[in-house]
Amino acid sequence: MRSLTKVIVLLLLGFLVGSWALKGRPGGSPEPAGEQGAYAPRPPAADSAPAVRPAAPAVEARPAPAVPAAPAVAAPAANPAAIPAGTNGAPCLPDFTQLAEKLQDTVVNVSSSTKGGDKDKDKEKGDGEGKRKPRGPHGFGMPDDEGDSGNPFERFFGPMPRRRMPQRSLGSGFIFDPEGYILTNNHVVDGADEITVKLHSGEEMKAQLIGRDPKTDVAVLKIDPKGKSLPYVVFGDSDTLKVGEWVMAIGNPFGLDSSVTAGIVSAKGRFIGQGNYDDFIQTDTPINPGNSGGPLIDMRGKVVGINTSIFSRGGGNIGIGFAIPINLAHDLIPDLRAKGHVTRGWLGVMIQKVTPDIAESLGLPASQGALVADVVKDGPAALAGLKTGDVIVSFDGHLVKESTELPLMVARTPIGRDVEVKILREGKEQSVIVKTAEMKDEEAEPEAKEKGSEAYGLTVQPLTPEVANNLGIPVDTKGVLVADVEQGSSAEDAGLRRGDVIAEVNRQAVSDVESYRKALKDAEGGKSVLLLVRRGDNTVFLALKPQSGE
Repeated sequence: MRSLTKVIVLLLLGFLVGSWALKGRPGGSPEPAGEQGAYAPRPPAADSAPAVRPAAPAVEARPAPAVPAAPAVAAPAANPAAIPAGTNGAPCLPDFTQLAEKLQDTVVNVSSSTKGGDKDKDKEKGDGEGKRKPRGPHGFGMPDDEGDSGNPFERFFGPMPRRRMPQRSLGSGFIFDPEGYILTNNHVVDGADEITVKLHSGEEMKAQLIGRDPKTDVAVLKIDPKGKSLPYVVFGDSDTLKVGEWVMAIGNPFGLDSSVTAGIVSAKGRFIGQGNYDDFIQTDTPINPGNSGGPLIDMRGKVVGINTSIFSRGGGNIGIGFAIPINLAHDLIPDLRAKGHVTRGWLGVMIQKVTPDIAESLGLPASQGALVADVVKDGPAALAGLKTGDVIVSFDGHLVKESTELPLMVARTPIGRDVEVKILREGKEQSVIVKTAEMKDEEAEPEAKEKGSEAYGLTVQPLTPEVANNLGIPVDTKGVLVADVEQGSSAEDAGLRRGDVIAEVNRQAVSDVESYRKALKDAEGGKSVLLLVRRGDNTVFLALKPQSGE
């Protein structure tokens, strides 16, 4: 009994001592520590009455230990987008509230729709001409109006009329002219029978498609401002945009109007394989379906890009989005407004990447520039004297580092302008003057796809007129025919195929098997061998790298 009494007494004493210690601490109960672990009492609300507490016993005041202040981060005075510093000198996250409030009225919701109808009638009108037929889930063709659908009723009563189901597309756009001109993506309005624009105020109105450019995925729309001056954005300079700079996106992801997200510029000049004019800004700003066509905005409140696409495995944002640089779109707007399409410069060459193996074969100091794989007959390049195998290293005073840069340079060049083109031919630099022509749709200059460049392991045979005729190859084609590629060999990995025609070996023309073998024998051992291969209507260079021991 005495032991139990002692335990109870000790518990009461501990409770009283703990209560006294808490009351003697200034500010009452502590708040959670901040980023630096410093104690910060919560200030009382302005309109609340002060809490009445019993007087605490006097506690001797002790000076708090000195905490060294964090060094201040100096922001460059000339950069208005610099992140402001906090009270302790540490950088703070940017505040997007003012930008969002100012620019939300300039962003619109763009919805396009195609009307349902009789597909057979549409076909008679030419609807869908040049479009691909729908494909099954494994890439196999699906029955269409011209084939047998397998329906027994149609066998007896004839084909039933097929109807095209109505479709809707949702995206974003932004007003760039107070008269009602809107910039968006071409894929948002492609094939639309009707386009509706919804303003931030909720007002809806029909829009007219003024012009579009599928090659860059840019389109211009027009709405009737009804005598009002609409709010509009100001274009920035995407060329001066820096990696790591804060940016903001406004759009309508999944139909959620005026959604604001923020992130940074992850990279510039991205080539993602959408076309010859890829030059995307990569950003981790959350972009989702429905953001397409919306603006990418810098901290100055200026538009620097058009949000276009995302890289995603499941259809949602994973932090990799792409935007068209606004400088590229700005160059297209005059043509789109005036003519409805874009006029581009044309050089008349097919180009490919200069790989390290190709650079070694050509004796180039570095794997830079654009290798001319083919020259269009009577085109601007041919008339200027450019030849297959030339490496374009400069165009109109601009250095060509990657082959993907050249198509955009040429496209931006005015028609009929004399341009200096610097090339490397047989290791020596030369300059030629090319007069650019206008590119027609059928004269698009595709970049030759880079093939693997590995080794030997192929069998060739003479290209006789009879063989050429059977294979659909022009009978005047010179070279040797690839008859077989060894399975699992480096040549197979390189992409060489049966039916390819080898026209040159190390820049030496070959006309028969004997000259082909001699050219291979003359090739310097241990170095890559450069082949010029004709495949169909195209030509491509392949640098074959010998295996060890060859």
